[in-house]
Amino acid sequence: MSQDGGQLQAPHVHGPNCNHGSSVAPARANALISGHGVCVSRNGRALIENVSLSIAAGEILTLIGPNGAGKSTLVRALLGLEPLTSGRIERKPGVRIGYVPQRFDLDPTIPLTVNRFLALGTSPGTGNWEMSATLGEVGGPHLLRAEVSRLSGGELQRVLLARALLHKPDLLVLDEPVRGLDHLGEAAMYDLISAVRDARGTAILLVSHDLNLVMAKTDRVLCLNRHVCCSGRPEAVAAHPAYARLFGPEAARAFAVYTHYHDHTHDATGAPVPPPSSTPSS
Repeated sequence: MSQDGGQLQAPHVHGPNCNHGSSVAPARANALISGHGVCVSRNGRALIENVSLSIAAGEILTLIGPNGAGKSTLVRALLGLEPLTSGRIERKPGVRIGYVPQRFDLDPTIPLTVNRFLALGTSPGTGNWEMSATLGEVGGPHLLRAEVSRLSGGELQRVLLARALLHKPDLLVLDEPVRGLDHLGEAAMYDLISAVRDARGTAILLVSHDLNLVMAKTDRVLCLNRHVCCSGRPEAVAAHPAYARLFGPEAARAFAVYTHYHDHTHDATGAPVPPPSSTPSS
C-alpha cells in the first residue's frame, strides 16, 4: 500500500471521552506523518482519545499497549483507513507509505505464486529480478516461485515485507509483524526490520506487544491505552509508572534484566551469529 502526502481533517465532533482541553503536540519539522488530537469513536465508545504523535524520517517508533488499547485503530487512522471523530492527520507532501497489516488471510485453494503475488499492485515495469533482489534483502530469495499458501508464518511475513518495500516507501508501517512467530523468529524479524531501516533510511512505525524484544531496535516508544500513557526512549518508558501499571511490575523488571549486553546477533533465520573476532594489534 502506498499513500500520497496531504492532510486529513475530521469534523469538529467529539465523542463522549474526547475532551476539548487536551493538549496537541506540535509536529516536528522533519515529520513524515503527524497526528494531532486524534479521536476515533465507534457506536458511542471511544477507541482512541486525543492522541498526538509524529514520525520523523529515518526513525523507528514502536507503538505498544495491551490488547484493546487501540493500536491498530491508531495505525488505520494514520493511514486514512479509519474515519476520525476529531483531530487531524498531516502527511508530508509526496510521502510514500508501505503497510503490512496484522492479518493477511488468503484462500489456500488459490494457486498463487510469490512472484505473482508480489506483482499485484506494483508498477507494470517491476520484473522478477527486482522481486528476487527485494526478497533477498528480507532473507527469502528462494521463495520467488513458491506457492503463497504453502509458506510458513515467518516466510509469509518476509514476503509481505518485500511487497511493501517494492513501493520504495519513505515510511513503513508494520502492525504486529511477528504475530504467530516463535521467540527466535520474533528476534530475527526485529533484526531484519532494523537492517532495512539502516540500509534504506526508511522510517518505521512498528506495532508490538513486547517492549523487551524491540528495545534495542527502536528509537522511541509510545505506550498507548486508548490515550498516550507515556512516550520516549525505551528505557524511560519502561521506568515510567504508567508502564508498570499497564504491564505489571514484573514486565518492568524483566525489561531491566533484558538490557544486558549481548555478545551475538541473529541472522534472518534466527540462528545466532557471533561477533567478528578482533585481531590484537602488534
